[in-house]
Amino acid sequence: MDENKALWKKCVEFHGHECGGLTIGYKASLYAIALLGLGLGGGGNAGCLSADEEVVCISENDACGVDAIQVILGCSIGKGNLLFHMRGKQAFTFFDRKSGKSLRLVLKPKPEDMTRQESFAYYQSCAPEDMFRVTEAKIQLPEKARIFDSYVCDCCGESTGANWIRLAGEKKLCLDCYESYDRFDV
Repeated sequence: MDENKALWKKCVEFHGHECGGLTIGYKASLYAIALLGLGLGGGGNAGCLSADEEVVCISENDACGVDAIQVILGCSIGKGNLLFHMRGKQAFTFFDRKSGKSLRLVLKPKPEDMTRQESFAYYQSCAPEDMFRVTEAKIQLPEKARIFDSYVCDCCGESTGANWIRLAGEKKLCLDCYESYDRFDV
């Protein structure tokens, strides 16, 4: 596939198997690195590109390719630099906070009527520029992840971040215990 077989192997180990979907995320990550001028540094060590929130990915799907993005770019939900804008599209927006650069990669259609094995072989043989259409980012760069104060829900006793607490009279309730009111939701 390319000269970086060790990095591909790390992606496969993390994901659990080889597939066309993993290849999509793998190629998208490498293409984003090239287009944004990022460096793998350290011989392609997984996660070294974004020790914190330097590189951000907004994925428009929750498919296999996201695993490769986590391994290669170091994006993760916990760090707040892997976000989802669920649209069911094989599209990824990448941001480099240091340079201010961004781009969106959209997977081009593949030939029809391919088996899974044929699809995998097809994506493995494609150059990233043949796989993806490059566009401007549609979504604004999200703010860095916040750390919220926590409150104990007066109903269930579980600790909840302040942003997810609702007031019901004098009680602080988590979203699970809060009964919302919307007279227009009929």
